[in-house]
Formats: sequence, structure tokens, C-alpha cells
Amino acid sequence: MEFELVKKLRKGNVPAFNQLFYTYSSRLYYFAYGYLKSKEDAEELVQEIFSKIWEKRQQLDEKLNFKSYLFTIAFNAIKKHFRSQAYLNRYFDHAAANATESAVYEDVDFDSLKALVDKLVDKMPEKRKAVFLKSRYEGKNAQEISSEMSISKSTVENHLNQALKYLRQHLDEKYIAGILYFLLFL
Repeated sequence: MEFELVKKLRKGNVPAFNQLFYTYSSRLYYFAYGYLKSKEDAEELVQEIFSKIWEKRQQLDEKLNFKSYLFTIAFNAIKKHFRSQAYLNRYFDHAAANATESAVYEDVDFDSLKALVDKLVDKMPEKRKAVFLKSRYEGKNAQEISSEMSISKSTVENHLNQALKYLRQHLDEKYIAGILYFLLFL
């Protein structure tokens, strides 16, 4: 039964996708929740995984054990989540050790930081500015921007790297914690 659903999914059959989603989404949610301890994070993970499966449906092996495949993807995503959390924790621990609390946290006024970043973004070349805004403000990935702007994905990535390099060069050291927050979460 499952093999038939995967076979249909490969061909873009929405009811087959829905059946797989309804069969596994709640199990996957509880699996993720067991590790993440956050309803929102667990729900987001389930949505991301099924979105990826839909996007890559044509690459699925019809003979794969779908359940194992699904939970392997989930486990890898959970590990990635914890690695990024550990990275952020190490960064903030390092920042706190190298600066006083007030210099790192109180002096960072996120409204003024955003205004400063907006001014710097306005000074970027038009195409770089457009790529940056689509990425950071509209939440689009490189492939989506590439398609929308009719430029290659590598060109999009290059524009993003140049934009971030430009921002790092023009922002003061005291804004480093704010910059990290801004670039990761906004």
C-alpha cells in the first residue's frame, strides 16, 4: 500500500501525498516534540519535512521504506536544530565574556540598528539590494529569488554574500550581537 502511494506521489498525485501526510504527520510531530519540547518547533519541522518531500517527490525511490525515510529526515533536521542552537549559545557566551553586559546588550538599540541597516541597504547597487530585500524581508530562498529575478542561483548567492560583507564592514563592533540577531532572525 505504502509503495503504491509513493509511486503515485512521484507522479504528483495530491491525494497520495495527503494520505501519506495524514498517516505520518502526527507520529512525526510527537517524535519531533519529544526532542524539541516545543509545539511550534515540532509543527514547523513537520511542515518543512513534508514540503521538502513534495518538492523532491520525483526523486523518491518507489521501493523505499517511507516511514524510515521520513523519520531519518526528521532526526537529521532535529540534529541540525540543536547544532544551530549550540552555535548561538557559544556565540553569546563568547560575546558576554569579551564585553560588559551593557556594551553588548543594553547599548544595542534594535530600532536604530534596523534604521542603520536600512540606510546601508539603500546604498547598495540595485540588484544586490533587491536580492537582499527578497531574502531577508520576504524570506525567499536563493532558488526562488533566482527564478523571480531571472538570474542564476550562484549570482543570487554572490549578491547575498556581498551584501552581508558590506554590512559587516560598515557596522560598528558594538552592534555585533544585534547584527547576528538581525541577520539570523529578521
